[in-house]
Amino acid sequence: MGSKDQQPLGRAEREQPTWGQRIEGHFQGKILAGLMQLVPILVTVFVLAFIIGYADGFVRPMPFVRDQPWNFPGIGLIAIIVIFYVIGLFVSVTVGRRAMNGMNVLLSKLPVVKTIFGVTERATTLLASDYNFSRVVFLEWPREGMVAMGFVTGRAFSQSGGHSLAIVYIPTVPNPTSGNMAFVNEDDLFETDLDVEDALKLIFSGGIVLPERLAMARLPREVESREREFIGRFETHPE
Repeated sequence: MGSKDQQPLGRAEREQPTWGQRIEGHFQGKILAGLMQLVPILVTVFVLAFIIGYADGFVRPMPFVRDQPWNFPGIGLIAIIVIFYVIGLFVSVTVGRRAMNGMNVLLSKLPVVKTIFGVTERATTLLASDYNFSRVVFLEWPREGMVAMGFVTGRAFSQSGGHSLAIVYIPTVPNPTSGNMAFVNEDDLFETDLDVEDALKLIFSGGIVLPERLAMARLPREVESREREFIGRFETHPE
């Protein structure tokens, strides 16, 4: 048993860091902050250098490139861009689309290959379909009091009553190629100034890459009023 005179140390009585520890902590924090800022740039440079080097290693040894005036560093990347352009022209005509559809059907039936191809196809389709999302909204999902983010993909109208429903795709995190679809009353949606690109970054990062701020508003249920009910403007920061 401890002595009755022994008392827990107060905050002021606790051991304070020395000057050396403070300087060490300062340098460690600044180095880590600098590293986190440079990592995306370094990764981008590394990936580009790898792609250019790999493309050059494949293209430059070819007979019609080797020992020619156009055999210079970076010719592989130019060749890849030209190939992508030619393929884009090819699939823009009927024959090209049919050929690519046939190849897609074949790949989607091969064992093992169909799994990799299916996931890749859904991801690229989603990334290329930004313009199919008319806007980003929030809605109470999956229960009242909990708000989820979704993309409006279309609308359903009632010609008799003039009533409309918004078709909202609610993606899962961090894989937005799967999710839920909901038909929601327009006046139950929370409007936001968040654009599609920032919303996709938010989903892919699992909430790590946050927009600096976002605003939310909702149309009032009274049809006569056209003014939006402003919910609030929120400042975001990572935990």
